[in-house]
Amino acid sequence: MVNPLNRPVRVLVAKVGLDGHDRGAKVIAAALRDAGMEVIYTGLRQTPEMVVNAALQEDVDAIGVSILSGAHMTVFPKIIAQMKEKGMNDVLLTGGGIIPDEDMLALQEMGVGKLFPPGTNTKDISEYIVDWVASHRNF
Repeated sequence: MVNPLNRPVRVLVAKVGLDGHDRGAKVIAAALRDAGMEVIYTGLRQTPEMVVNAALQEDVDAIGVSILSGAHMTVFPKIIAQMKEKGMNDVLLTGGGIIPDEDMLALQEMGVGKLFPPGTNTKDISEYIVDWVASHRNF
């Protein structure tokens, strides 16, 4: 897990929609900070547009969406569409929560990065993000 950038990896952690459970998002945000990343947490009840606009304003390397509401097949495609529209082709969209395996595969086929179920070791998440950034945002 080597960060080739001359700065910390910047990650936006987001909660989209009406899902009001943010304990997991806060745990992930803290773990990513502990791993040396700069983390921006959007808070609850964001729209896909708000998330992408915040990611642009903050010039992040990755967006991590925590979703427990079952709306993942709506939320992730909307975020991907917004990212493509704004030319954010070198920003990772990842996330986690309660997402069935077959939906994870379908989302990855749409361009979403690796998705993590509850109980994933936070070291695995931080390593994935740093490795992805190292191979896609090396400028």
